[in-house]
Amino acid sequence: MKIPLTQEKALDVFEYREGALYWKKVNPQCKIVKVGDEAGMVATLKGDKYRRLSIDGYHYLTHRVIYLMHYGYMPKVLDHIDGNSLNNRIENLRPASLSENSLNSKAKNTNTSGMKNVYWNKNEKKWVVKLFIKGKSNFFGYFKDKELAELVAIEARDKFHGKFACERI
Repeated sequence: MKIPLTQEKALDVFEYREGALYWKKVNPQCKIVKVGDEAGMVATLKGDKYRRLSIDGYHYLTHRVIYLMHYGYMPKVLDHIDGNSLNNRIENLRPASLSENSLNSKAKNTNTSGMKNVYWNKNEKKWVVKLFIKGKSNFFGYFKDKELAELVAIEARDKFHGKFACERI
């Protein structure tokens, strides 16, 4: 039976420097990886790029190992505060629920307004502000002025999404 990675093992095998992990110890049978090399590789997962690594037959996302090294556990969900899934600096990582993590995501690629939570309604010929709050879609009004709709969206995100409010497109 394989034993999952522990904080002690991670600290023994990896060195953390500025958001990256470097090998302190490697399997002598591995001819490719050398002590001092950056651990892992960049892979695409669910449309985003993440750094991944393997140790003892297990695959891990690097940001999860970094969090484990600093705090002693791996939360079910980790959020990249700045939205950059390759920025694994410890100060850019925070535990989150799935819902909170999704709040801190950029706008969908189908967005045409250039503003998160602002949509054009063809029937009304006005801008609409909608936000998900606790898993439910909430309507904040129709607006003739696009900039006003954006301000309402920003205010609503700040009020209801708190520290997970995100304006990225």
